[in-house]
Amino acid sequence: MDRRRFLAAVGTAASLSLAGCGGALGKDDYDVGMTGTAFRPYSLTASVGDEVVWKNTSTRAHTVTADADQIPDGADYFASGGYDSEEAAREAWDGANGAITSDDYYRHTFEVPGTYTYLCIPHEQAGMVGTVTVEE
Repeated sequence: MDRRRFLAAVGTAASLSLAGCGGALGKDDYDVGMTGTAFRPYSLTASVGDEVVWKNTSTRAHTVTADADQIPDGADYFASGGYDSEEAAREAWDGANGAITSDDYYRHTFEVPGTYTYLCIPHEQAGMVGTVTVEE
């Protein structure tokens, strides 16, 4: 067997042996990642009844805090830490209360259609704001 055929055979064998190993590298286990000072993606579209999952992919502590003035009428307020208002979430923030630490998650199920704006309390001034548009 010449070298070219040998390398082609080895490459094919390696590709086939790795074909079943992609599970851990498949779909992410979250919808929105939190970097140093940004939500990625910034904007997300979901359907009524969908659960959106945020994951802190950075080393900084973050929050997911709904902007009370920018959620649809009749929608449930949401914030990491379980606060029932933006005011309560802001008052409680001390670097730990409501914090989503590195590799932790926050989940919220959206039941009312419309556009929701949310923010990270400690990084809001740096522009860490995102939106979820919920469709019927």
